[in-house]
Amino acid sequence: MITILDIAKMANVSRTTVSRVLNNSGYVSEEVRERVMKVIKETGYVPSQQAKSLRTKETKVIGVILPRISTETASKIVAGIDEVLSSEGYQILLATTNLQVEKEIEYLRLLVNRQVDGIIFVATNILPEVVKEIKQIKIPLIVVGQNMPEASSVYNDDYHAAKFLTEMFIHKGKKQIAYIGVSETDYAVGVERKRGYLDTLAEYEIEAQEKWIEIGSFETESGYQCMKKMIKNNETLPEAVFAATDRIAIGVMSFLKEKNIHIPEMISIASIGASDISQYVTPQLTTIDYENEKAGKAAAKLLLKNIKGETTKIEKIILSYRLREGNSI
Repeated sequence: MITILDIAKMANVSRTTVSRVLNNSGYVSEEVRERVMKVIKETGYVPSQQAKSLRTKETKVIGVILPRISTETASKIVAGIDEVLSSEGYQILLATTNLQVEKEIEYLRLLVNRQVDGIIFVATNILPEVVKEIKQIKIPLIVVGQNMPEASSVYNDDYHAAKFLTEMFIHKGKKQIAYIGVSETDYAVGVERKRGYLDTLAEYEIEAQEKWIEIGSFETESGYQCMKKMIKNNETLPEAVFAATDRIAIGVMSFLKEKNIHIPEMISIASIGASDISQYVTPQLTTIDYENEKAGKAAAKLLLKNIKGETTKIEKIILSYRLREGNSI
């Protein structure tokens, strides 16, 4: 097995010089650098990552904490993260919490103990015990998906996206606009999207009616059941439904089709998420695209800035959105 000392002897230089060439640190003349690199290439020498880590105090590993590994949103965020970090020689270590706060805290501690160079935390809700844990972490950390005041965050403009969709319904002559959302424990999806909906109705002097508001979960079945409850409890249909997520919207559409309520002739549907499946339901769903891969890239780039010491302040990146028009309105 070739060692750094063997490389030094073959190149007729000191071990320190080889180390400087490998780490691109300290002065080494171009002639000596070329001589060392020639030996490295000829021998196929690969430096020990463990030894390199001890010298540079870097592991070249980034921890990524996800609420769920199986969702389309998570996979796109991870794809963006990996594209940026792999180009800089980093590997990612994935951990999934299954929406359990105890797991979030456990993995935050575990990754710190594993001495990763930084953490990207894809959050669904921000509970006090998690905030307390994050405030104690000394390595660079970026939160994705929620705006956490205590940490640098990359998040979507949920409030204005919700306003945009609600206003779009209004401009198309809809006034009886229903909303099906999720629990307020998820601030971005549960609070900000509902707030955007309610504020827009108020701006257009349209009364928000409790009969047209249902709160469920992220599952498709929840959209189905919420729509079923809304229809059962009211003699008339709303003119439109704003679903907080694509999954909810698809559940809504499933129930309406079952009851032979035609979309969009009898009721319009729109949502947020731009999931792949939203393009293949009939009618094709009108939805807001957050381009989640961009969120992953933005988070990774901001983390690298922190790791390299280019910034030490808390930064906020609010991502843009775009409408992907289908045939559901």
